[in-house]
Amino acid sequence: MDYEDRRKAARLRNIYMQNSEVVENTEKAWSELTTKVYDWVDSLVINLPNFILAVVVFILFVIFAKYSSKLVDRIFRKSSAQDSIRTVSVKVFKVAIILLGLFLSLGILNLNTVLTSILGAAGVVGLAVGFALQGTLHNTFAGVIISFIPKLQIGDWVETNDYSGFVVDINLRSVIIQTVDYNLVVIPNSKIVDTPFKNFSRTPRGRVILSCGVGYESDLPKVQEITENAIKAKFEQLPGESIQFFYTEFGSSSINYIIRFWTDVTNQADVYKAQHAAILAIKEAYNEQNINIPFPIRTLDFGKNKFRSETLDIRDARD
Repeated sequence: MDYEDRRKAARLRNIYMQNSEVVENTEKAWSELTTKVYDWVDSLVINLPNFILAVVVFILFVIFAKYSSKLVDRIFRKSSAQDSIRTVSVKVFKVAIILLGLFLSLGILNLNTVLTSILGAAGVVGLAVGFALQGTLHNTFAGVIISFIPKLQIGDWVETNDYSGFVVDINLRSVIIQTVDYNLVVIPNSKIVDTPFKNFSRTPRGRVILSCGVGYESDLPKVQEITENAIKAKFEQLPGESIQFFYTEFGSSSINYIIRFWTDVTNQADVYKAQHAAILAIKEAYNEQNINIPFPIRTLDFGKNKFRSETLDIRDARD
């Protein structure tokens, strides 16, 4: 056998050995694959009852969450709770029931490691989302707080952030106020929580303050008596309420006073109506008793004499 034949024989042996190695590796991989498939099938057969039970439990919890949330919604609708409280409570209740079903299902499948991983991933994702949506989440949490504040309800007349009007909606993002000109103002919940607000509607009665003045020639004790009687005749004072009258200053043309009395007040319009009625009653009583309500009088001096003197001085200078 010459040199060329030996080379061909060696090449054929190498090819055969390589093919044998490939075949061996293929048989080994196939054997491992079939072994894993058999293990998976065995594990599936063994855990099939648990898997079916876990799926059934999760489906039952989803169905229970759906119908129980409707029941909770009906209960809130029958109560005096506002819509924002009802919406938040129903959503939180439904999510809590579904999460409870998910955890129980994973526990049935003995996937405690998966459950721990899910909770860890949820924490990381929640932290990232919290940084990205810091302002939005602030408004959301503020909306939850506002929803459970009994001093702020839909339909109340409030003053806040330089706006006043009726509260027409409270949601997880903002409070919507309808002003007196029937325009809607959307105020973020964080602004409501971080700044003071005045609610007229939480108290059925309030104290109205009115200022006025009388002439210096007036009999002050008599003026006080007439003014208080005029208010008493117009506005009934309940037990524990009283009319308060105070002279406050010597004005430029009058002796000024303020009078404070109680009446039904639930919004700013009620305050204006009470002041309107009080002014009419006081003015009528003063007219009957000839009590003067002075007003400033301004005299305009156009300086005619000075103009004449300046004209004469100019003529003398010309002469």
